[in-house]
Amino acid sequence: MAWWSIRTHFTHYVQKLLLQVETVPRDSGVDHSLVHTDPQDQRGLLFSAGAFGVCLLLAMFVAGGWVHAAPARPLSAGPCGTASKPPAKYKHVVWIVMENKSYSEVIGSPTAPYINRLAKACGVATNFYAESHPSLPNYIAMTSGGTQGITDDEGPSAHPLRASNIFSQLQGNWRALQESMPSRCARRDSGLYAVRHNPAVYYSNISQQCVSRDIPLTYPLNLSARFTFVTPDLCNDMHSCSTGRDLTTQIRKGDTWLSRFLPKVFGSRQYRSGSTAVFLTWDEDHGGHIPTLVIAPSTFPGTTSNTKFNHYSLLRTTEQMLGIKTYLGSASSARSMRSAFHF
Repeated sequence: MAWWSIRTHFTHYVQKLLLQVETVPRDSGVDHSLVHTDPQDQRGLLFSAGAFGVCLLLAMFVAGGWVHAAPARPLSAGPCGTASKPPAKYKHVVWIVMENKSYSEVIGSPTAPYINRLAKACGVATNFYAESHPSLPNYIAMTSGGTQGITDDEGPSAHPLRASNIFSQLQGNWRALQESMPSRCARRDSGLYAVRHNPAVYYSNISQQCVSRDIPLTYPLNLSARFTFVTPDLCNDMHSCSTGRDLTTQIRKGDTWLSRFLPKVFGSRQYRSGSTAVFLTWDEDHGGHIPTLVIAPSTFPGTTSNTKFNHYSLLRTTEQMLGIKTYLGSASSARSMRSAFHF
């Protein structure tokens, strides 16, 4: 590779840094850049660019202007494509679970502009399926590796479960953030909070952890746990809302919420460290084909996979990423998503 090729890579690197420095105010509503950098990080970013330039000049002098290296893909300025390889083990995995929309209702829809920009900026599992209908069996399946025989949406008093689950696997190093939940580990519906969308409260074997780990969603975000399960309320998860029950309004409401929430995730210290991955999925659409986005620094923008995945694949993949060696239930035979999305 000649010196002019190195110069090209340096130019791409500086452009990436400058894009990160152009921040969007934290409270500006919808974020158009998908991710922004905190102001205090700007000086460090510019310093990094200068240091890279010095190293480049030294390399040119030492090598006489010629360096032999494999071609590299240009880095992205968004939340994905910023790392050439994934970490050996992730420190944090975040799930965000939306409600009751099919793949075709969301992906490619002009009603969900933010989600579709994010899909192009990161990865999409184009052949991802739920397990059952209605909601609750899917929430239990994705967190325990099976529906545990549940076929309804009844509360924890009707379904006290002792099954092993991803929360118990992590021995307290998890957090569930529940929007509009009136109190910690609430076991009954209240306003826009639906207990059937909060799987942690169903597992009696983590009841002692529940009060401290299953908490209302507040800001600033705390993503310090190894695993974070995020549930928007009934208005913001695309389920239903008093401001409009038609499909268009439901999707638009959820898309707008994500456009405000996800940039906070991408701007967090955990995500910017390069050791955090995010999954955006839906619970079900009558057990059918649902959207699922994969967001990680090493996932190249525009990645898609038509491999058939489901919530058990999501569970197995998360267990792998967190270094858990024993896979729960049907996760043990499910396909992993890691190689498909390079993370």
